[in-house]
Amino acid sequence: MTNPTLRTVTLGCKVNQYETEYVRQGLLETGYRMAGEEEAADLCIVNTCTVTNEGDSKSRQAVRRLSRNNPASRIIVMGCYATRAPEEVASLPGVVEVVTDKRELPDLLGRFGVIDVPTGISTFGDRHRAYVKVQDGCLLRCSYCIIPYVRPGLESRPVPEIIDEVERLIGNGYREIVLTGIHLGHYGVDWNIKRPRQEWVRLADLVRQIAELDGDFRIRLSSIEATEVTRPLLGVMAEYSQKVCPHLHVCLQSGSDAVLRRMKRRWCTKRFLDRCELARELLDAPALTTDVIVGFPGETDTEFSETCATVRRAAFSKIHMFPFSARRGTPAATLPDQLPKRTKQERGRELARIEVELRDAYFCSLRGRRLRVLLESEVSGAPDRMVGTACRYAPVEVPRVDGVSAGQFADVIGGDTVDGRIRINDE
Repeated sequence: MTNPTLRTVTLGCKVNQYETEYVRQGLLETGYRMAGEEEAADLCIVNTCTVTNEGDSKSRQAVRRLSRNNPASRIIVMGCYATRAPEEVASLPGVVEVVTDKRELPDLLGRFGVIDVPTGISTFGDRHRAYVKVQDGCLLRCSYCIIPYVRPGLESRPVPEIIDEVERLIGNGYREIVLTGIHLGHYGVDWNIKRPRQEWVRLADLVRQIAELDGDFRIRLSSIEATEVTRPLLGVMAEYSQKVCPHLHVCLQSGSDAVLRRMKRRWCTKRFLDRCELARELLDAPALTTDVIVGFPGETDTEFSETCATVRRAAFSKIHMFPFSARRGTPAATLPDQLPKRTKQERGRELARIEVELRDAYFCSLRGRRLRVLLESEVSGAPDRMVGTACRYAPVEVPRVDGVSAGQFADVIGGDTVDGRIRINDE
């Protein structure tokens, strides 16, 4: 009798990708094997996203496609869309179970025969970097965001559990560990409110303990809020600069104070820019990346111009730009003065032009600097060259070196910027 087959589909964020991997590894331990590309799966796991209406739609499409291509499969649906609309999800074809709370995942594995339910993961598929979820939940109430409604309670993982997981991943060859969470900067907050201040555990403390582990690896932080770019965190990043990437993804969302107030964000642009300057003061040429929403309800031409000016002052090396999408169930969806699609597209194109200008300026500033690159793949059409990601979150193309393969580090000196990447020429 052959082992039952498994297929997984993940939509959305790094936390979702981690949680899918956690379930996948647990099921493989019970005897499941991953289905081949053209092979029907006996069990399908779909991890859904609900951050936008499009996320809901793509989640439904994924379930329907799996049911159509795997007609005898049992489909289990988890994730934020499953939490927000469980009855809607349960009505989709092939769905036999809807997991509405991520805290139920160990119980799910137990029902499939996992006796020793794992506390974490040991591999991360065929990727060269591994995501490690350290925290869940968000208490903020940004007016455009649905996530606090589907992941409301803060929950930080114990430090020893995270350390054990990171050690396993390093031992299995992963050279970059990406710390992630729904609100990463609130790591430890749920414990600290019950402890005297001298016993508080913060993100900086966790990063320090991981950085002190033996091994040739590096740590990268995923998205963080500006108010959580603190001196203690930056101090740890500077002290362990060989282990912690000098890169911060700091969420801006808008560079207009008026729009930030309508978004119910927690700071003004001056405070945001002050934190960016602090990072540059304490770290060596850090990469600063961000998220920006264009076309928020009521955003005027002047307010958009303020965003462009703030983006330039922050000198981001990458901008994840999102046109505003009215998310049902959030206050922003009912705000007056919803902007037309054409306006959002025009502003998106303008912001994209600014991003290219800022990116190239930052990459040029890295010329002559030592960069540690995690090699990831061959350059398409050029097998004698490889591409990877530098510690400062820049794509870098290097000549292939005998004996050096994907998943390993290469230390290079920054060169010319060509087509959006740093290109290192042959000696």
